[in-house]
Parts: sequence; structure tokens; C-alpha cells
Amino acid sequence: MKFINPKTDYAFKKIFGSDQSQDILISFLNAIVYQGETFITSLEIIDPYAPGRISGLKTTYFDVKAKLNNGENVLIEMQAVNVPAFGKRILYNTAKMYVNQLKLGEVYPELRAAIGVAVTDFIMFNEHNKVISQFTLKEDELLLNYQHSPLKLVFVELPKFNKTLEELINITDKWLYFLRKAPDLEVVPESMLIVPEIEKAFAIADRVNLSLEEIDDLEKREQFERERIGAIELSKAEARAEGLTQGLTQGLTQGLTQGRAEGIEIGEQIGEQRGQINLIKRLLQRQLGELNQSIEDSLSQLTSEQLSALAEAIFDFSSVGDLSSWLETNCPN
Repeated sequence: MKFINPKTDYAFKKIFGSDQSQDILISFLNAIVYQGETFITSLEIIDPYAPGRISGLKTTYFDVKAKLNNGENVLIEMQAVNVPAFGKRILYNTAKMYVNQLKLGEVYPELRAAIGVAVTDFIMFNEHNKVISQFTLKEDELLLNYQHSPLKLVFVELPKFNKTLEELINITDKWLYFLRKAPDLEVVPESMLIVPEIEKAFAIADRVNLSLEEIDDLEKREQFERERIGAIELSKAEARAEGLTQGLTQGLTQGLTQGRAEGIEIGEQIGEQRGQINLIKRLLQRQLGELNQSIEDSLSQLTSEQLSALAEAIFDFSSVGDLSSWLETNCPN
């Protein structure tokens, strides 16, 4: 057997967001969000994955969305690359899901909580070793939950999970092991087979059960992600070196009058900003080709927050026109 990698967003939606995945998603959410308790008994998957429906990678979204039996909404995203402002994006999308519940004429009591689940193949929180972190609105000093807890964010940091097959204790461990180790396995471990939903997840993930079109889409997505990671890492290194050189030169020049140490500090700050701009330019050029001078001038005027937002949107652009429209909408000045 050879299993597709659930850490690829395409494969993740195939496994957890298909028409036949309701029981799989219920088991997974109960394990990850509710510590194995049977809190969710039924759900409806919104916009489920359908074979053959995916036509273009840049405009296709692979989030899994569901409405739970208690009326709450949940958004689950598998993220392989640590892109700028990822944490803000999860919060924004969860908050948007919360406020978009109300239709014209409906009232606030109709609102139900929104839950954002981010499964990451990188470490987000270096302050602790917890694999699963949950955040809700709380009072500052007493740590009391805000009434009705309208928003909950759940982060699953897969690199922090290092248990072996023999060390798995509960359903949460087994789902985490599935996410990390499925593509490395040739057979389904017996200890995993005793959970029907995990056995079914392995069956969906078995490449033998995929159509030729699905395999082609999956391979294209995996190639796209590899190229994306490579472009980001290369551009980071190039931009960091170029920005630091330029910044230190300018900082040391200023340091002639302000003192060498202060000049170096100024140079490092300038270098960091220029490195960020150069990184964005390189990624855009790899995605869209050469940029005209007007766009390059606009990029040079962006703040760090605007650059982070742009980095988040880069891989959704198909043309320079998309970039120009984004700049006009998000950075009118």
C-alpha cells in the first residue's frame, strides 16, 4: 500500500472533506478539539471535495468547512508552509465565518460559535511543547470565558508530536500519528484498525483508490508546494543578504555622525525592511514575470503589515493585473 500525504492540503480535503467523510471528520474533531469526548454527533460538510472538480491550483481552496449538530461552524485548514501573517489569516477567516452567519432580518441570538482549526507542519509557538493549543476570549485577570465563547482557535503543531506507534495512548494520539506518518507506512497498523474512522481514512488515502485524474491533481499540487517552499527559502536567503548589505552600508554612513554601534543597529533595521521588500519582489517575479517600474515603486512604499498581507496573497495571483487590483484595493495610498 502507498498512502497520500495528508499534510498536503489537497489530500487533507480529500480525506476529511469528501461526501463520505462525515464520520471521519466527527472522530477527528472530537479527538482534536474535545480531547476525545463525544461532543459532536453529526455535522454537515460545506462545499465537499468532489473528484474531477478541481481545475486550477491558484484559484482552488482546500479548507474543510462544516456545520456541527449544535449549530456551530468549524473551519479546518492544513498548512505546510509558514507564510507571513498566517495566524492573523486564521483569526480573520474564523471571525468572518462568525459574522457571516446572519442573513438579512436575523438577530444576534441566532449566532453560533465559530471554531478555526489550523493543522501546521511547522512550529508556531516556541514558548511551549504542547502539540494542541486552544485559544478563546477571556477576561484579562480572572481568565473567565467571554459569554457564549463566540470564537475558538485551535492550533495543531505536528512537528511537536514525536510519539512512536507503541506510545500511542488515545484517539487523539492516533489521529496525530495518522497525519504525521501515513505517507511513510506500507500497511495499516493493527492498533489503528480498531478505530473504524481511522481505518476508513486510510482507505480513502490509499493511492490505489484514486482515479488517474485525482492522482494527476495531487501530483501537481505536491509539485506546486515544493516549488513554493523552494522559492520562499531561496528568496529569503537572497533578500536577507542583499537587504543586510544595503542596510549596513547606509547605516554605517549614518554611523559616521551617530556612532558606529548605532549605525550598525540602524543598518540592520533598514536591511530587514529592504530584505522583506526584496523577498516579495522576487516571489512576485517568479509567479508573474518582470514587474513594471510603477509596481516596483508601489511595493517600496508598503509598510511591513502590508507586505505581510501581500505575501499571503501572492500565490493567488495569475497575472500582473491581479497584483495591480490587489494593490489598489488594499493599499490605496
